[in-house]
Amino acid sequence: MSTTDENLWLEEVLGDDALAWVEQRNAVTEAALFERDDFTTLRAETLALLDADDRIAFPTRHGEVVHNFWTDGEHPRGLLRRTSWAAYRAGEEEWETILDVGALGESEGESWVFAGSSTRRSDRRRALMALSPGGSDATVTREFDLVDKRFIPEDEGGFVRPLAKGGLTWIDDDTVYVTSDFGDGSLTTSGYARTVRRWRRGTPITDAEIVSEADEDDVLAGVSVSTVPGFEHHTFVRAPDFFTSRTWIVPNGDTTIEPVEIDVPLDAEVWAHERWLFITPRSDFEHGGATYPSGSLLVANLQAFLDGSAAITSLFEPSDTRALAGVASTRNHLVLNVMDDVRSQLEVATAPSASAAGSDDPTEWAVSPLVGAPAAWTLSASAVDGSEHDEVWITSTDFVTPESLSVVNLADDEPAELLRNAPHRFESDDVQIEQHFATSADGTRVPYFVVGAASDLASTDGSRPTLLSAYGGFEVPRVAAYSGVIGQAWLSKGGVYVLANIRGGGEYGPNWHRAGLREKRPRVYEDLEAVATALIERGLTSPERLGVSGGSNGGLLVGNMYVRSPETFGAVVCQVPLLDMQRYHLLLAGASWMAEYGDPDNPDDWAYLEGYSPYHQVSPDRLDDSVTYPPILITTSTRDDRVHPGHARKMAARLEAADKDVTYWENVEGGHGGAADSGQQATMQALIYTFLRDQLMSGDEA
Repeated sequence: MSTTDENLWLEEVLGDDALAWVEQRNAVTEAALFERDDFTTLRAETLALLDADDRIAFPTRHGEVVHNFWTDGEHPRGLLRRTSWAAYRAGEEEWETILDVGALGESEGESWVFAGSSTRRSDRRRALMALSPGGSDATVTREFDLVDKRFIPEDEGGFVRPLAKGGLTWIDDDTVYVTSDFGDGSLTTSGYARTVRRWRRGTPITDAEIVSEADEDDVLAGVSVSTVPGFEHHTFVRAPDFFTSRTWIVPNGDTTIEPVEIDVPLDAEVWAHERWLFITPRSDFEHGGATYPSGSLLVANLQAFLDGSAAITSLFEPSDTRALAGVASTRNHLVLNVMDDVRSQLEVATAPSASAAGSDDPTEWAVSPLVGAPAAWTLSASAVDGSEHDEVWITSTDFVTPESLSVVNLADDEPAELLRNAPHRFESDDVQIEQHFATSADGTRVPYFVVGAASDLASTDGSRPTLLSAYGGFEVPRVAAYSGVIGQAWLSKGGVYVLANIRGGGEYGPNWHRAGLREKRPRVYEDLEAVATALIERGLTSPERLGVSGGSNGGLLVGNMYVRSPETFGAVVCQVPLLDMQRYHLLLAGASWMAEYGDPDNPDDWAYLEGYSPYHQVSPDRLDDSVTYPPILITTSTRDDRVHPGHARKMAARLEAADKDVTYWENVEGGHGGAADSGQQATMQALIYTFLRDQLMSGDEA
C-alpha cells in the first residue's frame, strides 16, 4: 500500500499553515475572477433568483397553523414564520415571525444556520429546534416555546443538547430520546451517536439512560417515535453499515416490554405505521415459501409478523424499467412514487377499512393510480399530517417546468388542488427535453437527459458548449428538476445541459446501485464515459466544448473523469469532493461509507480502490506529462464535517505541484452544501459558471 503523502498537513482543518494555504489560493481565485464585471453580474442575477419574493413558501402544517422557513435578501439566515392554514390555502397569508435566525446568531455571536424543528404533538406549543454553526452536520438542539416565541433555558427545565451530530425526539411532553456525543465510547468510528438514551425533563442530560446501543464499528444508532393515535410505536435502529440495519420495535410505545427485533434480512428497510409493517428489501427476500424481488414494497400485519405468523402482500414489484423512488404514509394510505425510465408516476395503496371484517389482512390492500397529478417528468409526494389525516402535498417539476405545489385528500375523489406555481426564471419556450440511452462498455443501457434550445440540440458540428452532470452512488437517483440558475447562467447563453443516470444511483432500484459498488465502481465511470462519447459522436459537442461537474461522491466521479479520460473533457468542476480513497475512512464521516467503496486497510480492497483514487492517480510518479489535462475547478468548505476538506486541498496541491491548470476556492462556511446562505450560494454558482463559460464558450457566447 502506498504510504507517501506529502500533503497530510492540509488535513489539519483549522491548522495555521493549512488555513494560510487556503487563504492564498482563495486570494488568487478571487483576484482572477471575482472582480470581473461578468462575474459580478452573474452573481447579482443568481442572488436575485435565490432571494426572489415569488418563490413558493413551502409549508408544514400543524393543525390549523402552517409553518414556513423563509430566506431573502433582508434575512439571509432565514425566518421561521407561521400563518393560518385557511389563509395559506386561499393565498392570503400574513406571516408572523416565530424566530429570526440571523438576529439570534448576531445576539449570540454565532453563525447559526437553521437545521429543522420538531413540534410536540400534544399541544403543538413546544418545538425542538436544531441549529448548526456555519452549516455543519453537527448541531445543537434547544426547546422552543412557540407561543412565547423564546427558547426554554436549562434552568427552567428546557431540553438543551450541546453541539454534536445527533438530535432529540419527542416521547411525551416531558421526555425525549437523545442521540449525541456523551464522551469517550459514545460515538461510532464514523463519528455518529452510538447510543439512544431516554432523557426526562428536569434531569441532567448526562443522567439520560441508555435504551439502545450500537457497536463502535457500526455507523450509528437511531430512533423514531410514531405519532399515530393509538399506535405510538418506538423504533430503534442499529446500522452496521450504510445499507444494512437491525431494527427493534416497542409496539404502541409500551415501555413496560422489551423492544422486539424485527426478523428481516439486514439489507431490508422496515418501518411501522399504524397496524402495519412495511418492508423494502435490497436483495431478493424469501418468506413463507415465496420470493420477493429486490426493490419490492411489502406489507404485513405488524403484530402477526412479530408473532411469527404473518402473511405478506406485495404492493409494488420492480421491472427492468420501473423502480420505487419513495413512499409517503398518510393515516390510511400510502403514496408510491414509481419511476419508469426516470419518469415519475404516483400510485395510491389503500389500507382495508379499520371497521371491516378481516381488516388486519394485508391481502385487502388495494393499489391504483393517483388520478389528477400534475403533468411533469418529476413528481414527489409527502404527507400533510400522516398521523391523523389523508392529505398529501404533491410537488411537480422538470427541466423546463418550475415547481408547483398541490394538495390532494386521498379520502375523497376530488382532484389535486393547485396551491402555488413558481414563475419561469428564464426563457424556455424553445428549450426542449430529450431522453436518450447510451451503451456502456459492458452493454448496459444508460439513460441520460439532454436539455437545450431546439436549434442547439439539432447541432451536428460539435460546436455546442455542453455541461454533463451525474452522481452515481449511494442509491441516490438524479431526476429532471427545474433550476433557474442553470437556465439563466447556462441554457440562456447557448449552453446545453446533460444529466446522466449512471449506475450506482437509484434510478432503477437497488440492483442499479449494487452494480456500481466497491470493486464494480469502474462500471459507474464507464457509464459516464459512454454518455460523453455519445454526445461527441452525435456531433452535439466536442471534447474542448464538453464540461463535467459533480459534488461529494459526484466529486469522486469527476475526479476519475479527470484522470481516466482527460482527452474527453474541456473543463471539470469538482465540488466538496471525495478524492483520497486511501484515507477517506479515517476522515470525519468517511468510515460510514465503506459498504459503498471498501476498506482501504484490507489489501484486497485497496487493490481496486487505488485504481479509482484520483489523488493517487495524480501522484508525482503517475501523472503523464505527455497528456493534456483539462482545467479543473475544485471547491470545498472549511466547515464541511461530512467530506473532509483535506480531499480537495490535497488534490489541488498535487495538481499545482505538477503545474496543471487548477482553480481552487474554499468557502469558510457552508458545511457539506458548500454555502450557508443565498449570498454564499450565489458566489459559488457565479464562480462555477464563470469558470465554465471561460473554458467552454467562445467570447461571443460567454
